[in-house]
Amino acid sequence: MQKPFVSVGVLSAIILFISIVVFTNWTQGLLFIIGLALGITLLHARFGFTSAFRRLMSVGNVQGLQAHMVMLAVATTLFAIILSTGFSFTGTPPAGYVSPVGVSVIFGSFLFGIGMQLGGGCASGTLYNVGGGTSSMVLTLLGFIAGAVIGAYHFTFWMEDTPSLPPISIAESTGLGYFGGWIVQMILFGLIYYVTVQIAKKKNPPMMKPLPTTSGWKKIIRGSWPLFAAAIILALLNALTLAVRGTPWGITSAFALWGGKALMAFGIDVSQWGYFSGEQGAALGQSVLADSTSVMNFGIILGAFISAAAAGTFKPKKIKPGVAAASIIGGVMMGYGARLAFGCNIGAYFGGIASFSLHGWVWMVMAMLGTFLALFIRPLFGLKNPKSTDSIC
Repeated sequence: MQKPFVSVGVLSAIILFISIVVFTNWTQGLLFIIGLALGITLLHARFGFTSAFRRLMSVGNVQGLQAHMVMLAVATTLFAIILSTGFSFTGTPPAGYVSPVGVSVIFGSFLFGIGMQLGGGCASGTLYNVGGGTSSMVLTLLGFIAGAVIGAYHFTFWMEDTPSLPPISIAESTGLGYFGGWIVQMILFGLIYYVTVQIAKKKNPPMMKPLPTTSGWKKIIRGSWPLFAAAIILALLNALTLAVRGTPWGITSAFALWGGKALMAFGIDVSQWGYFSGEQGAALGQSVLADSTSVMNFGIILGAFISAAAAGTFKPKKIKPGVAAASIIGGVMMGYGARLAFGCNIGAYFGGIASFSLHGWVWMVMAMLGTFLALFIRPLFGLKNPKSTDSIC
């Protein structure tokens, strides 16, 4: 255990929590704590979205995708209860992420699928790996922010000048209701899980090697956590986020906000852009501590940092030129793609599907196709495709 780093991380978390509560409110403070829990869970389980797609498409390893199905099944169940009853801890009416399905979602999620394989991580993977000490992910994050800003600049074009269907909810738009929608999604999760079992039997892929770990109760603090346990915890935390702030867990809107604020500081008025109308525009004039997504992102980074230090794995390394280039390019592609697709692997895939949105399922398919293409691009940057195991998101 890297005790000095643990001490710094815990002290920083306490100071930031107090600052958030003092300058905003207790709800923001609670969301920061949820962010810490998300970061701890992601790091200790090395819970991957990028790696799950890559292992499936390259060697037929289905463990990651099976964990996704468990996570989505639990989240869908909890979301159905919360959305159908209007349950809320703060009085804010809950609303899921149900977005239009159009060219922007198809292209954006496909682009995101390529980008996350080049950048070395998805949106959540970028944050927890930055906190965990993976040096190249700092470049991915910077690229992510830049891509999100470019996507925000082009947002109006993609929304107004490209074909799109209206938002479609499997629960509400179809007349099935949340119980009927829940049954449909449970069947889909079950079918996908069954297919993954058949893939595993046919291809007999190499299994993921267990991460070095301790034993007994120390696993809670130092890791590593089983994938399926982490999947359930992530689903619970996403549902808690929905019940606290009224919307599911999201990540990338904060990147556009951070980039927009940076441009404003240099005299570029982004408030006139279509993306920054409404709530996003109002956030430009407020502290980032007032933005719930930013606060949760800070929590994820700090939670992962504390976890990595507790496990003794916080060891930043020198970045190879090829990896650096791939990280920046991949980050830009993810940032841009996330804006077009109404979210990333968290807001669109995880939150979208759990919210019964058709666009979440479209995102999943197109990101898979993007991943397949990326397998041929990665070697150009000196990145190896897995032939055995790769537990990093």
